[in-house]
Amino acid sequence: MRAADDRGEAREGRAAWATAIAATAILSVSFGAPQLLVVALAPIAADLGAARAVPSLAASAAYFGAGLGGIGMGWIAGRTSARLIGLLGGVMIAAGCALAAGGAAWQLVLGYGLLVGLLGNGALYAPLMTHVSHWFDRRRGTAIALVSSGQYVAGALWPSLFERAVAAWGWQRTMLGYGLLAAAVILPIAAWLRPPPALPAAGSPAAGPAPGGRVLGLAPNTALALLAVASFLCCIPMAMPAAHLVAFCGDLGIAARQGALMLSLLLAMAFLARQGWGWVADRIGGLRTVLAGNLLQVVGMAAFLATQDEAGLFLVAGLFGLGFSGIVPAYILTVRELFPAAEAAWRVPSLLFLSLSGMAAGAWLAGWLYDGFGSYAVAWRLGIAANLAALVILGGLVLRQGGRWRGVPAA
Repeated sequence: MRAADDRGEAREGRAAWATAIAATAILSVSFGAPQLLVVALAPIAADLGAARAVPSLAASAAYFGAGLGGIGMGWIAGRTSARLIGLLGGVMIAAGCALAAGGAAWQLVLGYGLLVGLLGNGALYAPLMTHVSHWFDRRRGTAIALVSSGQYVAGALWPSLFERAVAAWGWQRTMLGYGLLAAAVILPIAAWLRPPPALPAAGSPAAGPAPGGRVLGLAPNTALALLAVASFLCCIPMAMPAAHLVAFCGDLGIAARQGALMLSLLLAMAFLARQGWGWVADRIGGLRTVLAGNLLQVVGMAAFLATQDEAGLFLVAGLFGLGFSGIVPAYILTVRELFPAAEAAWRVPSLLFLSLSGMAAGAWLAGWLYDGFGSYAVAWRLGIAANLAALVILGGLVLRQGGRWRGVPAA
């Protein structure tokens, strides 16, 4: 495929969409690993003879490791290939699950933090998102939304399967079997990945803003730092229900199978809504889409705080999935819109590091606060407060953007 010209005519063809679908498939499998911790949180804690903070810490380590690993792996991918990094990630997911299935607390945390997180999803999530973004110009928001929704395909697909497998064979055998399956699926797809079109020439519309210019009236790194802090804050509440919904339902007397179905509903709604958010972002811009998604996420968190019955929680889970699903891909689109294309290889993973760190903090904090207070109410309130702080930052950036913004610059 030839490199794109200034109008992007060589991009967004069959090869581009095939790459986006392949990346989505990889993430749909790789992000099943954290879902296993969510479904088996209570039995893992019981078998380890520890509080829920231990498996919660493993889930947090997986998210934090994926974010931190994305920076280094994104840099390596930019100088080698997404294919090589994808193959590494598939192997590490399997190795991490094998180690974590050993049954000791340190094996669980190290397997998920170092192998599944840092070297596994760290090699897959941010590098694949950046890789796909180079294949698109006009529909970049839609493509990023599709790829990032691989997390929610995993959430819709795996929890019910994991619940039955854990009930039948235990969490350790389920974890080991999942790791082998993940490698069998990820490795062939990663081996197929091909290089993207060459970066557009400097000064062309597709190349983005010129390097070194001010962003929203701020120094470039200051603008990125504000976006990253906002992403950290809004991802704290994002992770709380997603990581603890099954256990939360159990505390209310709702069966684990129903809790797993509720989690699948939440993430299935997130997948469906994310495609709509991508369409919106292509038309109003990434930053305004981030703001809108955060407003809906606050509403969803408040609804979790006020709802206790099973039917109401199914409704709230769907609402929450609708709200938070557009946030992360809109952040990535914002970075691609505001900064030069040549800087995407390190700016996108840097922002995703803060996003995933926020998810790690939220998943761990909810477990820690539950152990301290005996309920999730305090965690939900803390999540709402963090989300409101993010809205203050994002509102300020949108005001700086002012009336000058009219969506993605015409190609």
